[in-house]
Amino acid sequence: MKHPPPPEPMSLAFAEAESAGRRGEVPIGCVIVDQSGNVMAKAGNRTLELKDPTAHAELLAIREAAARLGSERLVACDLYVTLEPCAMCAAAISFARLRRLYFALGDEKMGAVEHGPRFFNQATCHHAPEVYGGLSEARGRKLLKEFFRDRR
Repeated sequence: MKHPPPPEPMSLAFAEAESAGRRGEVPIGCVIVDQSGNVMAKAGNRTLELKDPTAHAELLAIREAAARLGSERLVACDLYVTLEPCAMCAAAISFARLRRLYFALGDEKMGAVEHGPRFFNQATCHHAPEVYGGLSEARGRKLLKEFFRDRR
C-alpha cells in the first residue's frame, strides 16, 4: 500500500536545508514526524559548525526525536530528508526503527538506500522502513547544484 507523503514535512526539510546552506553547510535538511503528523524534530547539517563528521541532518533529528520521546525507538515516526541518506544515516534510521523514509533526491555518489550498498536490502539489516524516494527531486537537485556552484 502506498502512503503519499504530506507536503508539509518535506517543505520543512527544505527550509532546514536552506538554513544549513546559508551557514555554509552542505544544504541537507531533515524532519521527523509522528503518526499524527506532529513535528518531533527538525535539523540541517552541522558538520562544520560542530566539528563533527556525524552531525548529518538525519542523525541530529533522530537524536532530538529520541530525546523528546524518551525512547531510542521511533517506530511510529516518519523521516523526511532532502537527499538520499548515506550508509551511516541509513544505519541510524534502521536502529531507530523509523516507520517510513521519504527523500527528495537520490545520491549516486554517497547514497546507501537506492544506490551504493542499498543498506535496507542487506540480510544483516534488522529493520527496513518503507522507502519513498524521488519526492521533490528537482528542488533537491537545484538546491545542491546552486550551493556547489556558488562555492566554486
